[in-house]
Amino acid sequence: MVPDPAAVLFDVDGTLVDSNYLHARAWHRALREAGAVVPTWRIHRAIGMDGGTLLRTLAPELGEDAADRADDLHSRYYLDSADELTLLPGAREILAHLHDRGLRVVLATSAPPEELARLRELLDSEPALYAVTGGEDVEDAKPDPTIVRIALDRAGVSARRAVFVGDAVWDARACVALGVPTIGVLSGGISGAELTAAGAEFVCDDVAELQRGIADSPIARLL
Repeated sequence: MVPDPAAVLFDVDGTLVDSNYLHARAWHRALREAGAVVPTWRIHRAIGMDGGTLLRTLAPELGEDAADRADDLHSRYYLDSADELTLLPGAREILAHLHDRGLRVVLATSAPPEELARLRELLDSEPALYAVTGGEDVEDAKPDPTIVRIALDRAGVSARRAVFVGDAVWDARACVALGVPTIGVLSGGISGAELTAAGAEFVCDDVAELQRGIADSPIARLL
């Protein structure tokens, strides 16, 4: 009997690409210019959260126009620093490995189109990808679970035949809402205890360590 197809869904920022601190720096500059001085450590802890939610959480004093300006400036400053982006250890290798093992590999991100294009160019892994989501697919990013639901639909799998790999508590919370098992990686700068408390059932340093330990991870159940 042929098993049902299975998929591994990957967050990108902080999971496959070392971009979280560039985002934090861009947000810090953008918020300051929009009229809100927010400590960088607080910004870092909100990276991966939907942009609108991030602004309401970190700078509730900003009016709508100022918040929109901060959002636009963040995108500009982040893209200005895109030549500093690097892959996290094992990023390309794990995508190719899982594809070769017969799993459907999906980039489940809500990054805006221009940012996503730069990330995909850096990953250079198109043959391994079964599907990709992006910011144009949703109005709200994680922890809203919509982007994960869309990723499941594009992969053509149920929640029980998928595993999500991400670096933020927002990833885990979105997946818990849908019953998708989550693997947390520490490469985004969030502690293992926090990822576990948010719902991750397996935690490792990065995707390179995950590939070495796949047999002990939730991905093993899909193979």
